[in-house]
Amino acid sequence: MLDKMTGGLNFHSNALVLRAERQRMLSSNIANADTPGYVARDFDFGKTLREATEPPTAQMQQQRAGSVSHAQHIPLPAAKTGHNQDSTLGYSIASQPSMDNNTVDLDRERANFVDNSVRYEATLRFLNGSSKTMLSAITGQ
Repeated sequence: MLDKMTGGLNFHSNALVLRAERQRMLSSNIANADTPGYVARDFDFGKTLREATEPPTAQMQQQRAGSVSHAQHIPLPAAKTGHNQDSTLGYSIASQPSMDNNTVDLDRERANFVDNSVRYEATLRFLNGSSKTMLSAITGQ
């Protein structure tokens, strides 16, 4: 019974943690926009949220174990997100090559930063509203 009441809150609390982690990564990308050779990092929010909320299947575990498409390919270093240690970070693809091999596109990073900020705030407001609704139901108001 309690799971039905808190299931939505668990989903949104996972989303809030992932949004905060993505915000940290985007701000790091923006801060290193002038660092020569810096490679921008990001992760697929939808995929990572699904991984955080669904129990892992055998196929998903097998895909994580072998992340290369050919035996002679070199796998990417396994940088981890703060929330789910099975999720790896990806590299942002540069839309325009730079002379110093920096892959940060400031326009894209700023747009992603603002979009993520708005979604973080919306998730936070939803959680706040849900907890206030539960509290008022519990107190009988």
